[in-house]
Amino acid sequence: MLAAGSLDYLPLWGVFGVTVLIVLIAIEGGYQAGKARRLRSPDEKEAPVGAIVAAALGLLGLILAFTFSLAASRFDARRQMVVEEANAIGTTYLRAGLLPDGRSVTIRKLLAEYVDARLEVVQTGAVELVLRRSDELHRQLWKEAEAVGLENPNSIVVGLFIQALNETIDIHSKRVLVGLRSRLPNVLWGALYLVTAVTMMGMGYLEGLSKSRRSFAIVVLVLAFSVIIALIADLDRPQDGLLTVSQQAMTDLRSMMKGPP
Repeated sequence: MLAAGSLDYLPLWGVFGVTVLIVLIAIEGGYQAGKARRLRSPDEKEAPVGAIVAAALGLLGLILAFTFSLAASRFDARRQMVVEEANAIGTTYLRAGLLPDGRSVTIRKLLAEYVDARLEVVQTGAVELVLRRSDELHRQLWKEAEAVGLENPNSIVVGLFIQALNETIDIHSKRVLVGLRSRLPNVLWGALYLVTAVTMMGMGYLEGLSKSRRSFAIVVLVLAFSVIIALIADLDRPQDGLLTVSQQAMTDLRSMMKGPP
């Protein structure tokens, strides 16, 4: 089963819209609570409340920075894994050309199909289907490697090929883990939205308590927070959204193997 993020069921514009709605409701709720509090207790001081709100804003900024850094680092890891996998497949493909008994043709054909499968998952999004196809190609490639290894047990060239093929299979597992199953924890999303709502409610409360009218600057703050959260959600999605991992390394490898598509 592939890991699904908490916000995967919403498009990015939906994440942005829901965030704006939550923040606006929190601010308005806090404003009404602050206004009611001012009428009941007109002697309540604004300074302590302002200090608490400032501390909450600092905490929210810290959580946003941490979450963004975590999502960005995983995005970079996915991009690096594409390059590493392309290099491993390319090395296996080149070493296959040195195999005896004419097995290089079959193995290189299987490797070309493997690269096609890796690109297909990006183009079609059929992750489960392509992963099953990749596992099938792994078994076929390893069967060929076993055969050529048994026929040439003392060949250094065969040993180097098997080593490269083993690395290709290992990197596949790493790429699936990093690219598809390593997502931001749901509890982190829950904490982020909870702290955002509480902080914005505190801002609204301070505004209602201080007898000030709703400022247009609140809109700027709401949009800024919503854009950042939508950007974090985009970074957390493997191949969906505005920020996607480039597959140029795999495309170049495919061109080297069998010409342009």
